[in-house]
Amino acid sequence: MSDSVYIYDAVRTPRSPGRAGGSLGQIRPIALAAGLLDALRSRNDLDTSEVDDVIFGCVTPINEQGSCIAKAAVQFANWDESVAGSQLDRFCASGLEAINVAAAKIAASWDQLVVAGGVESMSRVPMGSNGGEMLVDSNFVPQGVAADLIATVEGFTREEVDAYAFQSHQRAREAHNNGLFEKSNCPIFDMHGRIVLSHDDCIRVDSSLEALASLEPSFAGSVPEFLNNDILSSYTIEPHIHHVHTAGNSSAIADGASTILMGSEAKGRALGLTPRARIVATAVSATDPIIMLTGLAPATTKCLKRASLKVADIDLWEVNEAFASVPLWFSRELEVDPQIINVNGGAIALGHPLGATGGCLLSTILDELEHRKLKRGAISMCAGGGMGISTILELV
Repeated sequence: MSDSVYIYDAVRTPRSPGRAGGSLGQIRPIALAAGLLDALRSRNDLDTSEVDDVIFGCVTPINEQGSCIAKAAVQFANWDESVAGSQLDRFCASGLEAINVAAAKIAASWDQLVVAGGVESMSRVPMGSNGGEMLVDSNFVPQGVAADLIATVEGFTREEVDAYAFQSHQRAREAHNNGLFEKSNCPIFDMHGRIVLSHDDCIRVDSSLEALASLEPSFAGSVPEFLNNDILSSYTIEPHIHHVHTAGNSSAIADGASTILMGSEAKGRALGLTPRARIVATAVSATDPIIMLTGLAPATTKCLKRASLKVADIDLWEVNEAFASVPLWFSRELEVDPQIINVNGGAIALGHPLGATGGCLLSTILDELEHRKLKRGAISMCAGGGMGISTILELV
């Protein structure tokens, strides 16, 4: 990189179940995003005319999330009219991709101050409602089946994936009770200024191993027989895929938004901003689109190589919990100590608002690095089509 890229602030909304009756279902996605833009402005005494661009990830950019939700949110928040906006889609990695694109623009000195993150209101704009060729391809493998395939190939049992999910809820509940999410978490208000939600409410406080074990597998029978046979022959796992993932050990569908204030050292100094961390390296990659959810490993390996770092140089990891088998596999594949992966829980407990999740993970790991007085963290996410993405940051 030609110039250092600094993170000056990171905020997110609470995450709430993305279904009818969810706490944030009454809030439009434009309001979720604009509320965070307001928070960035007030927390940093920010002259918004200094911001070059706002880049949002959004996986379902249609209806209320269509027509460039980033620029719409900028206008809704009454930021300076000079501020541009764009949205992008790299499936579940969209929010982190927005951050990485912003970092690249700043590193190239094309922009000096950028807000990146994402928004997804899954209760109001359901996943998949925008269609797309990949979803209608007869050879498309549902992600849940890919997660079950990982578990089958690696030998992860139903008991192991349930135990991982239970741990995610325990860690998230403990982090919430200890106030570890408060630094980045911004309450959501309605149009009358009343608080709608001030805390993550996807966490199941009554979660237990017994309750998780009682749930039925979610993805059995969800692929045509001819494709199931192709999968079996490709991975030599006959006689069948072991369907171990349920609603309890898969990421929770959620509503939420995230924003990261990023910029060059010179711009931060000129505006009196205090850098919290710098982006060390970023990377994307892709692998087999059938097993699909393993792309985060080669992306992480590439990211470490670009940073001239080893796995042992990373103090904390955020690995998106798309399904329980993903972080279990990642820990085994890259030989990462599971005790430093998702130490405050992950998407199984906290929710996965698709386009917003990358920014949520960054704010979580940044806060925790500061809390523990550690140096360096890495974020790794899988995405559809076998893609993966990774970002490494370190405190300054």
